[in-house]
Amino acid sequence: MAVIAVIDDEHRQRDILKTILEDEGYEVYTASSAEDGLDLIGKMNPDVVITDLKMGGMSGMQLLEAIPDDSLQPAVIMMTAYGTISSAVEAVKKGAFDYLAKPLEKDVIVLTVKKAAERARLLKENIRLQDELFGKFKMDGIIGGSQKMREVIEIAKKVSPTTVTVLIQGESGTGKELIARALHYNSNRKTAPFVAVNCAAIPDNLIESELFGYEPGAFTGAAHRKVGLFESANGGTLFLDEIGDLPLLTQTKILRVLQDKEIRRLGGKDSVKADVRIIAATNKDLEKEVSHGKFREDLYYRLKVVTIELPPLRERKEDIESFVSFFIERYNKEFGKRIKGINETAKKALMDYHWPGNIRQLEFVIERAVLMSDTDTISLNDIKSELRLPQAKGISGIEIPDEGLDFEELERDLIKQAMLKSNNVAAKAARLLGMSYKTFWYRLEKFGIHASVKEDKLPEKRN
Repeated sequence: MAVIAVIDDEHRQRDILKTILEDEGYEVYTASSAEDGLDLIGKMNPDVVITDLKMGGMSGMQLLEAIPDDSLQPAVIMMTAYGTISSAVEAVKKGAFDYLAKPLEKDVIVLTVKKAAERARLLKENIRLQDELFGKFKMDGIIGGSQKMREVIEIAKKVSPTTVTVLIQGESGTGKELIARALHYNSNRKTAPFVAVNCAAIPDNLIESELFGYEPGAFTGAAHRKVGLFESANGGTLFLDEIGDLPLLTQTKILRVLQDKEIRRLGGKDSVKADVRIIAATNKDLEKEVSHGKFREDLYYRLKVVTIELPPLRERKEDIESFVSFFIERYNKEFGKRIKGINETAKKALMDYHWPGNIRQLEFVIERAVLMSDTDTISLNDIKSELRLPQAKGISGIEIPDEGLDFEELERDLIKQAMLKSNNVAAKAARLLGMSYKTFWYRLEKFGIHASVKEDKLPEKRN
């Protein structure tokens, strides 16, 4: 129940209010002067303060102005005689929640205090949620003690307070959106919207209306004005995930937004200011896309003012144990389980695995293991079906020569072998390597294998 502070130099008035409010279930403290009331507020941090306007010494108005102006400021209700109501109205203009006219009526007191207490509760809940949200995306809270991730975090710390455009590059499942959110919630835009859009998930004929909005009659079926994502993110951050999949025409319009800081809805005549920070992400090699004419060179250079390269999980395996602990704790709470950890055999299997799906795949493996485990420790049996361990053991049998090896060349050879074993059926080859179909196609593009589709009789890429 809410805590109430009653401040009045009339003893009888204090006692009446204390009795009424305690009968309603509130925790009530009193003070006989504004000076003592300030001390009381500092010690008890009340949700609601009820104070008389006129008292000996400091007045109620002076008390209102002396209360620290912070996020936990209590709701102040001013009591006043009929002849000084204008002063109470002035107090409301200066931040008081409401006023009560004397003689006081019990029902009015109870209703006004109830509203003030509810306002205080909502304010505290909002602050709690904001603290929880901002804490979740603190740079120091990002999992990763590896050298590569420390470098990522250092770059992110430097650029987050600015408004520069950031391009985040990395394979699917490496946590690009997490970094984008961390950049936003560690900036001075953190209380404004963070709007994320997956550019690859929106059909080409709809992407512009989603981003820029439209006016009534802009096209068949456009009966009402629609506010686009740029306007929705005004004052905040727009995260354009998979930006490499945007059509060239849309790329041109985004370049114009970056240059002019304004957008125009489809079918509209007037421009609308767009105070938006853009953070973009892609799992594609945009330089290669530019050279192939699939991505605008001028937009590419506007986006990569700062570039953050997220390493795949196989290149930061020292972080796997931290991720496992984090995911076990998360899914213990979700499933009501009490898994304490993972045994050494299972840990070794996770460390030996090549993680084509990166952190997202690891999370899925631990989520399933927590759900299915019958003991308080995750074992090899809980994860082996998801890791396709016979395949992993075969790969781990490769000997590393003294002069080292080219990992990408090894990966390229494995993909070619898988295509050979699967009679050039990409879906089968992906299964042999424990990859998703989408990830497998990404590898084909990465190594340029798809360029020899005809002579090697590889399948045509599916849209």
